[in-house]
Amino acid sequence: MPNYGNSGRIVVINNIVKKPKPYHLQTISVAGSDGTLLPISVIGRGQPVLMLHAFGMDARQFLPFILPLINQYQFYLPHFRGFGLADNLQLPQFDFIEQYAADTQQIIKYIIEETGVNKISVAGISMGALVMWAYFKRFGTNEVSRYLNIDQAPIIRNQPNWQGGVFGARQDELFAQFESLISKTEPYMQLSSFRHLPYELKLGLLAMERAFSLLSVSRQHSQLLVKTLSHRAPHKVALMTHSTWQHKLRCLNAYVQLPYDYRDVLPTVNIPTTLLIGGRSQLYSAEWQLKLADMLPNAKVEILAKSGHAVPMDAPIEFYQVLKEFLGS
Repeated sequence: MPNYGNSGRIVVINNIVKKPKPYHLQTISVAGSDGTLLPISVIGRGQPVLMLHAFGMDARQFLPFILPLINQYQFYLPHFRGFGLADNLQLPQFDFIEQYAADTQQIIKYIIEETGVNKISVAGISMGALVMWAYFKRFGTNEVSRYLNIDQAPIIRNQPNWQGGVFGARQDELFAQFESLISKTEPYMQLSSFRHLPYELKLGLLAMERAFSLLSVSRQHSQLLVKTLSHRAPHKVALMTHSTWQHKLRCLNAYVQLPYDYRDVLPTVNIPTTLLIGGRSQLYSAEWQLKLADMLPNAKVEILAKSGHAVPMDAPIEFYQVLKEFLGS
């Protein structure tokens, strides 16, 4: 067996490139709150870090930002039920955020038992961050050392005393569009394949996803990338597969129907918390997110002025710098 030492460098033996162990992306399984095995991508060595992904995101999309840090930290990237490597897992309850929070508790317990640490660092982006607000309300902060909240308010629906819910002033308009699409697709939710949906309905679903993605970015290069990746010729729409369409609609239905208001837990989140805010976020107003700093006992604010909601896409270098500083603090 080759000896890689402590440098983590790549070694060449007999013209074969050998990658040091920290570079080996592994997939492990951890039992969720109901015993379902949840896939988790793991990479690196050192202090454990849990990173929770956004709606529609594959957890492995964090990799470009964490690879430079894997000689110092071991990253756990769980795939929430219905997404990424867990796209075949069904939700046992309608309230998917609370389900994900319960699963996160099981994952944190596993990491602590496996690594021998008492607490771990956690970062959550968008939906993953909402899961952490739900987690703090149910399970407290005893097993979390620090928290990075990436462009996510602790509330979804606007209230008379809080207009910083998702989509801000456009919330009623966009929720009405979601409800219309959910109603139209309801008779087809048990279909085994996306291909069997009526063509116009498929177009509506894809248009909704594209619009949501465009609302999440603000930089011109990000918008161009979204438009390019989401473009599909008519014949490709007719034949395409889409493993997550039903799950996404169920989640959107929960967003529309359930209150999801975790503001009351903020005063109890007494661990060091970094609020990473996209200055041009169209999902959660920067002005309203700034109010969280006064509601949290130990908060620090980082604003990326030119970034939208999808911070890693709009401001990748700045996102990496904030993540690195957060972990090293």
